[in-house]
Amino acid sequence: MLGLRTILHPTDFSPNSEYALHVASALARDYNANLILLHVYSVPVAMYGYGEGMLPPKSDQLETLTRELHQIQVADVRLTHLLVEGDAVNEILRVANENQADLVVMGTHGRRGLKRLLMGSVAEMVVRRASCPVLTVRTPVHEEALSGDTQTAEPMVGGGV
Repeated sequence: MLGLRTILHPTDFSPNSEYALHVASALARDYNANLILLHVYSVPVAMYGYGEGMLPPKSDQLETLTRELHQIQVADVRLTHLLVEGDAVNEILRVANENQADLVVMGTHGRRGLKRLLMGSVAEMVVRRASCPVLTVRTPVHEEALSGDTQTAEPMVGGGV
């Protein structure tokens, strides 16, 4: 039997992340596991250096992200909210390791071909480098069509993710 004590759910507040949150929440309830909600923000590339250090992000931006993250609530689950700065892949892996996550549940945009090559995939890099299992969840086609995201709406073939 799979023993899940800690589940990490990285979110970028997208519909894909929201759908993956439903899966992570259900697993956390079923296994009575802790659920860590993580949002990683990155400092914009256009941020200019000042003296010896970098200018920090505006406090109102951090307050907005913190508020948005804490608005995510899940009934009947022990929940921790984390907001960290850095590279998404590295921070997801760091938080998973530091919290001894048994599973990472994250959404994927389902990009294929040239789009995937040009834009990269946080989910793919986490899958490749994580020391624990990673469950990637793609929003079902009918949900994408309802949200107006028809660029990634394509039929799913087979039973795998």
